[in-house]
Amino acid sequence: MNQWFLKTPERALLKAYNAAQTIKTIEIEHFGKKKISAESANYTENVMSYWQGYLDKNLTIIKVRLAEFRLSRSVLNISHPALLEKLKFIDEVIEKYSLRYDSVNNRTLLPVAKTLKINHSDVNKLTNSSNLINKSQTISQKTGVLPRSLGRTINKIKADFTPEAEEEFIKNYRISRNRTTIALKFLITLMIVPLLIHQLSKRILIIPIVEGIRSDNISPIFLNPEMEDKALDELNMFQEKLRLESLFYQYPTISSEAKEESIKNKAIEIAETFRHKSNEAVSNIFADLLSLIAFGIVIANSKREILIVKSFMDNVVYGLSDSAKAFLIILFTDVFVGFHSPHGWEVILERLAQHLGLEANRSVIFMFIATFPVILDTIFKYWIFRYLSRLSPSALATLKEMDE
Repeated sequence: MNQWFLKTPERALLKAYNAAQTIKTIEIEHFGKKKISAESANYTENVMSYWQGYLDKNLTIIKVRLAEFRLSRSVLNISHPALLEKLKFIDEVIEKYSLRYDSVNNRTLLPVAKTLKINHSDVNKLTNSSNLINKSQTISQKTGVLPRSLGRTINKIKADFTPEAEEEFIKNYRISRNRTTIALKFLITLMIVPLLIHQLSKRILIIPIVEGIRSDNISPIFLNPEMEDKALDELNMFQEKLRLESLFYQYPTISSEAKEESIKNKAIEIAETFRHKSNEAVSNIFADLLSLIAFGIVIANSKREILIVKSFMDNVVYGLSDSAKAFLIILFTDVFVGFHSPHGWEVILERLAQHLGLEANRSVIFMFIATFPVILDTIFKYWIFRYLSRLSPSALATLKEMDE
């Protein structure tokens, strides 16, 4: 504990320095070494809100950690040339965000200020100044003689007749087309790459290795009792078929040795079939892992594309009508958490167990169906209550009417 306390200034300054480095990296990679703002790069509103959130988060970290550094340094009184270099770098980064940094400071210090003792005169001054600000805002926000929407309409008509209107329209169209193309290419890549990795690695690499390891007679044919029961049922059905054919078609009675030989050949055929299924199931496990790794690599190397896809999806979703939004929400909830959804989850889990060579345990499946859709339904209802009511109140009203 003593060592941890003595290293508090260095630890706090290091976290502030890392946050400043994060801001600097975003400037270099996405804003051409300029400050993070809409004037530095041609991003959409949703993409800029994403970067502004990153900026505010790191500015808050810098503010809190610098305050911790100053407080701990006043107690410990340490000095080191490396600390000065880090402080200089932090000042250079946050200098261009002075206004935003001050606003972040005010938001960060507000909960702390409630616990401090403040003079009544300061409170009165603050109240008076806030009243003046509110008065000035209410005065500036008074409506004029004409509606403001009429002024915006007139300005839009004027902008349409300016010489730069056509060029601006073509520019916006090209940006929208490029964004849509990049989003669709990324989504297709996100689906095709894991599938290709899964199939190619399975057929070329994994299956030959698994078959080579399991080629001997010592390795088990069946991975679980369910596969063994299916093989036994198939062999019994073959025996009953032989008996049925001999009775219906009055085939000449075959000897018991020939019958045993026929059953033995069928058993060998069934064993080879289920050995191949077992090899496929074992290969699926490793192929799935490789496809997940490929999916993660694509996601990790496509930060820019993810932002574009998010903006593209926001435009698509928000461009739908309220009835279309409500229809999609009801369709999604009925499929995954509705009254008939347990049957779909049961089929999906059984197919997944067969894919991985596992036994479809009914107790585990029913326990999953009894818990996961309920949790998913709770999360979705909270999302509707918390966010949909703010993003699209009309869509929420349409949804309630359709449910009723």
